[in-house]
Amino acid sequence: MIRMSTRHILLGLLASGPSHGYDLKRRHDERFPQARPLAYGQVYTTLQRLVRDGLAEIEGTASDGGPERTQYRSTEDGSLELARWAGEIAPPAPFVTNEIFAKVVVSILSGGDADAYLRAQRAAHMQRMRELTALKTAPGADLATVLSADYALNHLDADLRWMTTTAARLTTLTSEVDAA
Repeated sequence: MIRMSTRHILLGLLASGPSHGYDLKRRHDERFPQARPLAYGQVYTTLQRLVRDGLAEIEGTASDGGPERTQYRSTEDGSLELARWAGEIAPPAPFVTNEIFAKVVVSILSGGDADAYLRAQRAAHMQRMRELTALKTAPGADLATVLSADYALNHLDADLRWMTTTAARLTTLTSEVDAA
């Protein structure tokens, strides 16, 4: 699973100008449509940490007849940190941890039906691929949605290819797991 740095994403959103936490949450969810939506509490906690660390500062507060809203802006240090992070190469994972593989092995160890598990997992992947394809081909789908769906589809496709290969090797894998 890919984890995004919430603090850096919020700094990136603040790069276009001062904003309230509510607006940052809304813009995050729009810009990263396939990511887990941010909780308001997470946004405000992260903003407080950014202020504490000198990467953002409070520009002001206003109520405009409603609840009081604090407006935040990035600092020069925040801009430098964002540039550093954005230019950092994300290294390929040194170890591959795969929940699907772990469940196949555990299924073999516990006398379960690894082949049935792989078939069910494949069906779940295929359903998600249909959903993503519908999402990206929907009339009016924006480029961020299309690119995000393409990214997920490619990963799901790689998982499917791995499941097919593993299913073909299940007899050998079962023998090796049982012998160990």
